[in-house]
Amino acid sequence: MAASSFPAPLARVRLYEQVAEQISAWIAEHGLRPGDKLPPERELATRLGVSRATLSQALVALEVIGAVAVRHGDGTVVADSPNVSRIVEAVRAHANRLPEIIETRDALETKIASLAALRRTEADLHRIEDALAGMEAEIQAGGRGDQGDENFHAAVTAAAHNLLLTQLMGEISDLIRETRIESLSQPDRPSASLAGHRAIADAIAAGDPVAAARAMHAHVEMVSDSPRYASRDTS
Repeated sequence: MAASSFPAPLARVRLYEQVAEQISAWIAEHGLRPGDKLPPERELATRLGVSRATLSQALVALEVIGAVAVRHGDGTVVADSPNVSRIVEAVRAHANRLPEIIETRDALETKIASLAALRRTEADLHRIEDALAGMEAEIQAGGRGDQGDENFHAAVTAAAHNLLLTQLMGEISDLIRETRIESLSQPDRPSASLAGHRAIADAIAAGDPVAAARAMHAHVEMVSDSPRYASRDTS
């Protein structure tokens, strides 16, 4: 039999992908609707017979594709009625496109940081500092700091004063949100991200384009350091 006639290899399903599918099935079976809360993570992990770490990965994957939302102080809630048959497909699609998202962020945002260091105004610097303060307040309150993170990158982009780059960043904003959730959901990552933002802001304030580009590159590389990004070719 010719080699080309053999069926394609079966895709390997990672454990967290299976758990994400199980959670989606559980949501559907119990008739949960958008806004309804999921059980606490410890209880849900026990019910599913998996570790808290695996459950956390699954919930982050579901959050990335918009099936659930994490609300600080209110736990995890259903965001959209899940199509159980499409969950693993959507989760895997996200994992597969992560490398390209990171590469694109690095190319665009490293240049943006460099331009921001050359072109920023006092108003731009105030906006950057406000975003940093907002992120720090979110983290101190026990949150991940996602909104402050988004505001910071928007402020740096605005400080570059390049309309086309701003439009390009807007075009991939949903994809960037995926990497933001992925990164800030890791233990101790919010504080590390805040420190990375501070290094970028300091270089921009100093008018040093080389240091700003270097700091942004280091920050985006840290964002890429996630379990699913690092192990995308393993089961």
